[in-house]
This record gives sequence, structure tokens and C-alpha cells, in this order.
Amino acid sequence: MRAPSCFATPLLAGCLLAAASSLALAQAAASAKPAVGTAIPPAQIYGKILASLETNFVSAAEAMPEDKYDFAPPVTAGEFKGVRTFGGEVKHVAQANAFFFHDPNAPLVDTRADYDKLKTKAEIVKALKDSFAMAHAYVDAITPENAFVMTASGTRAGLATQGLEHLMDHYGQMAVYLRMNGIIPPASRPK
Repeated sequence: MRAPSCFATPLLAGCLLAAASSLALAQAAASAKPAVGTAIPPAQIYGKILASLETNFVSAAEAMPEDKYDFAPPVTAGEFKGVRTFGGEVKHVAQANAFFFHDPNAPLVDTRADYDKLKTKAEIVKALKDSFAMAHAYVDAITPENAFVMTASGTRAGLATQGLEHLMDHYGQMAVYLRMNGIIPPASRPK
């Protein structure tokens, strides 16, 4: 049974209009860029950078097999005397995130012993993910009003910047460790 054309034409036109406007809105949202001179909240900027680093870092930690978490480059491969193992790198970053991204209104607590107790890949990766959750809560609370106000540990913006720089440094080390074990870091794999 065919629908009468008096109903089909408006129905088809309505569907096309809805589809076209949805497509236009989706394209506008995807290409929307703030105008020059627009103030962007610090939490948004720090949050984007942190999310990117978290993706790279967690995927690298997950890519290394558990039996390689004790890997450290041999001293015969270059200047590697006394460097951390791969698992030690991940634990160090999780602990450092607790330092850089801790509640600035609370006293700083030395958590190194807690991280030293972590032994399995699952424990270490969970601690890493938890530390990133803490870091996101920290950067989400940075506002234009409090970004450069001195706290007991420094300014929120300053500590966030140091924390992000620290992540970049240790991600680079972990990428080398992965490659020394024949693993391409997930962030470097062809898409």
C-alpha cells in the first residue's frame, strides 16, 4: 500500500530538513573555534593537555607486559646506571601526580611508602589511573581567580604546569623502554 502523495511529500521534506539541520549543527560544533580574544578558562586548557597525556601514559603502562615491568635498560646500552625500572617509572609518576595535583588546602602527605608497596602490574596501573583522577579533579578546580594565588605549595597554575611537564619527561623515558622491548608505544602506532 502506498501513502498518498499529499502525506509523503511533506513527510519526506520534514525528514530531509531534520537530517540537514542535524548535519549542519554537527559540522558547526566540530569546527567551532573560539574567536580571537576569547578568554578560555584555565581548567579547560589544563584539562585538554592532561587528558592527552593520560591517554598516552596509561596506554603505554598497559602495553608493557607484566613480566617486563622490572625492565631497566642495561648499563651497556648507554648512560642507564641507577635508572628506574619500567614499573618504577609508572609508580613514580603516580606518586608524583599525588604531589603536583594534591588538594592545595590540605597538608601534603608523604605517600612514597604506599607506592613502594605496589608490586603487580594491575596494582600499579590502578594507582596510575587513580592519580590521574586526582589530577583531573585538581585542574578542573583551577579558575581565573585562583590560578595564580599562592598556596602553601605554590600556585595552582604553577603546580599544574610542573606536573604536566613531569608527565612529558617520564612518558619519553617509558616510550624508550617500550621500544627497547620491541613494543611501539600505542600513541605512536599508525591510526
